[in-house]
Amino acid sequence: MSSDTEKHQQLLSALKAAQGKGDGSFEEAVTRAFEHVFEHLDRLNSHVSQGGPDGEDRHLKPGESPTLR
Repeated sequence: MSSDTEKHQQLLSALKAAQGKGDGSFEEAVTRAFEHVFEHLDRLNSHVSQGGPDGEDRHLKPGESPTLR
């Protein structure tokens, strides 16, 4: 099993276990889950957007459609 899948299962288990406790553990579990989601989004953005850190559009490659970037 991939370590990312294991991480997802751990985050989900922590959310389920913390539900209704009222001790702040649910908020902490949600924060950790969102941090992980943002890590995924950052990796995805880095992979897809080659325009640089400022997010500007990159030049089209020869034959590339602007709608398929």
